[in-house]
Amino acid sequence: MSLDEAAHKPHDRMAAYLAADLTAVNALIRDRMASEHAPRIPEVTAHLVEAGGKRLRPMLTLAAARLCGYEGEHHLKLAATVEFIHTATLLHDDVVDESRQRRGRPTANLLWDNKSSVLVGDYLFSRSFQLMVETGSLRVLDILANASATIAEGEVLQLTAAQDLRTDEKIYLQVVRGKTAALFSAATEVGGVIAGAPEDQVRALHVYGDALGIAFQIVDDLLDYGGSSTVIGKNTGDDFRERKLTLPVIKAVAAADEVERAFWRRTIEKGQQADGDFEEALAIMARHRAMELTKADALAWAAKAKAALTALPPHDLRDMLTDLADYVVSRVN
Repeated sequence: MSLDEAAHKPHDRMAAYLAADLTAVNALIRDRMASEHAPRIPEVTAHLVEAGGKRLRPMLTLAAARLCGYEGEHHLKLAATVEFIHTATLLHDDVVDESRQRRGRPTANLLWDNKSSVLVGDYLFSRSFQLMVETGSLRVLDILANASATIAEGEVLQLTAAQDLRTDEKIYLQVVRGKTAALFSAATEVGGVIAGAPEDQVRALHVYGDALGIAFQIVDDLLDYGGSSTVIGKNTGDDFRERKLTLPVIKAVAAADEVERAFWRRTIEKGQQADGDFEEALAIMARHRAMELTKADALAWAAKAKAALTALPPHDLRDMLTDLADYVVSRVN
């Protein structure tokens, strides 16, 4: 087996194991993203939903429910809910960030317009709440409603924190918990809740999803300073050009001398960027080992995710979730 095949093994194995559930979820997504009165809704949604994403978040819900012995069908609705929330946030994010590329394809706001992206995102949020109500679980509704609020809060926090050199690792973590980890942890937690799992297992699933989501986002931020566009689905250096203070930069800023701090102030805070600035940013980060230290943080969060799984019963899916945590951070090796 090649290294590439080995790296994809956990996700592929999980998708194969959950194939019947994933097929049902995809059918449910197609059914619920339809609109009798506004044909643009399925057009815009299909562009993103069918863009070849890994369905990682809904798969976490399915895996958590099955791992905890669930035999019903409500986990399908929760998985579709999670995908709708995720897709809605992507539509809104691309408008806020004025993005032109997502998963290697033009963004919906570029192909249609900002109004369509925002309104279709709103529609998907509404659909997601309809789906979660159908499960009849007030606790599930509470978890996913809180996650939705945390996601929005994280995005708003990022607006003020992203270009402020005073943003430290604590604030960064708060942003990441909002924009990424909140949905990961909700996705795994609701799987345990709908299965009626013991409280220690539900808690373990929450911790796993939270740590996995943080590791996932740190790696994404790291790849922006050294990944290929085919791996990350956007252009290398986009975060720098969009003046986003992500973890590698935060670490470099914390260790910066006056000359380096002036560089970050000019390029990030003031947005006065010139040719060669991205390369200079990479050189400064290399001087302070910012990339290595960021990678170490990602590995630590992946280890925390794996440790949480020990509270769950032995199962093929538990092994796949463990491998998934390793896979998430293997992208920077």
